[in-house]
Amino acid sequence: MRVHLCVVGRLRQRAERDLITDYLERFDKSGRALGLGPVKVHEVEAKKSGMAEEAVLLRRAIPQGSLLLTLDERGQVMTSPQFADKLGDWRDQGRGDLAIVIGGADGIDPALRAEADFSLSFGKMVWPHMLVRVMIAEQLYRAANILSGGPYHRV
Repeated sequence: MRVHLCVVGRLRQRAERDLITDYLERFDKSGRALGLGPVKVHEVEAKKSGMAEEAVLLRRAIPQGSLLLTLDERGQVMTSPQFADKLGDWRDQGRGDLAIVIGGADGIDPALRAEADFSLSFGKMVWPHMLVRVMIAEQLYRAANILSGGPYHRV
């Protein structure tokens, strides 16, 4: 199952970019044997800020037929093993593409949120969208480690 990170904004900070690159490379290596990956990052940037314009650009970035996962504070909170199981289930169902959508500073347009097959939350706190990119990259790698039988707490 190919994974697409469809995100608003471009990474400018080297530290964030380095962390994301490291975790996505680890995921691509460990996930390959599990039928997961590779990850492709689709960055979009609206000329005018606004969730509606961002949603138009995000929809263009999402591969047709993808399972749509949004990262949203209203989504389901899961443990790392539960998230790994969810990825494994989607893979086992024969889903070819998973699009993970991260909105901009104001979040994801409600209409696009309503189209999601699944919505995931990293807790009730609001996180900066660039930090969320690091967090989902790490959780993808952790999920691959869990699915391969590794200890999830020692990744």
